[in-house]
Amino acid sequence: MKKHIHPAYQQVVFRDRGAGYLFRTGSTLTSTEVIDFEGGQYPVIDVDISVASHPFWNGRDRIVDTEGRVERFRRRYPAAGGRR
Repeated sequence: MKKHIHPAYQQVVFRDRGAGYLFRTGSTLTSTEVIDFEGGQYPVIDVDISVASHPFWNGRDRIVDTEGRVERFRRRYPAAGGRR
């Protein structure tokens, strides 16, 4: 492998604020915000969806649409509204 071209790989904490779920893993992502977790200080990355809040994994049916994609689709294609 070439030296000095790969991003730094480090331990970070991913935080799902909606579900209050934290987990630590290795990643090349970085953050200026630091959190105390499991006896150490790690950069924290906030995510919209994790295994704790995704309807498929937790069994709760809930639409998580942070960017308005469903409404934008309904505006563009009003005739498609569920008909086949």
